[in-house]
Amino acid sequence: MEGAFVGFFDERFNIALFLTLLAGLSTALGAAVALFVRERRTGLLAFGLGFSAGVMLYVSFVEILPGARHAFEALTTSKEAEMAALLAFFGGMALTFAIDWAVPDEINPHELKNSNQIDSALAISSSSLKKTGIVTALALALHNFPEGFATFVASMQSSQLGIMIALAVAIHNIPEGMAVALPLYYATGERRRAFYYAMLSGLAEPVGALAGYFLLYPLLGPLTLGVVFGGVAGVMVYVSLDELMPAARTFGYAHLSIIGVMAGMGVMALSLLLLN
Repeated sequence: MEGAFVGFFDERFNIALFLTLLAGLSTALGAAVALFVRERRTGLLAFGLGFSAGVMLYVSFVEILPGARHAFEALTTSKEAEMAALLAFFGGMALTFAIDWAVPDEINPHELKNSNQIDSALAISSSSLKKTGIVTALALALHNFPEGFATFVASMQSSQLGIMIALAVAIHNIPEGMAVALPLYYATGERRRAFYYAMLSGLAEPVGALAGYFLLYPLLGPLTLGVVFGGVAGVMVYVSLDELMPAARTFGYAHLSIIGVMAGMGVMALSLLLLN
């Protein structure tokens, strides 16, 4: 892991913000798939979600969590630094769980459903569908705040690492964009409006990244970096285990999703080996 954050609006800052923006806007890609593509390639989606989980799990345990321990080692002993990093790690998981717990399952974009369940859910009244789509968009925006910050932090430390994290987040945002766009489209009949709502929900990721950055900038130091790195690792592991891997299996391609996990880990390992 490279050093601490750098000054405002320099090249590294711009690259990190750009990658976070791309990851967030992949919700628009999911909306486009849902609204304009008749045949849903669920096998490819299962593989992609597994791939995303593999990237997130590998980089969390191999790069980001050790980065947290390294930051804490500037303040204390190696043993205490490891304990602090683990506390931050489980704190990040607890925060994400709290956000999930606060949002009901039926509108939670992280409680993904298979194609048959989605089609069945669309057989309700248009007013209910419209409310579901809007509330899902708001819930997704809330979820995307910590994910955007995770992508941004990784990108600030390493452009190569940031690209892989942004790719993983982008893949898993695709079905979430579908979850926002479909109810709104079936309720209003307006593809453009449904598409815009999905896209706007994804913009919460760069907003979350900037909010976290500017709030933490005055407090930068080994302690802040250690907490941020450990928390980010916890967020990514939670998302992988609670959302991505179960969602990949809902499409009926259990082995394909596991192949995706292994492929994601392999690509991440190879890229870190070649680029570091």
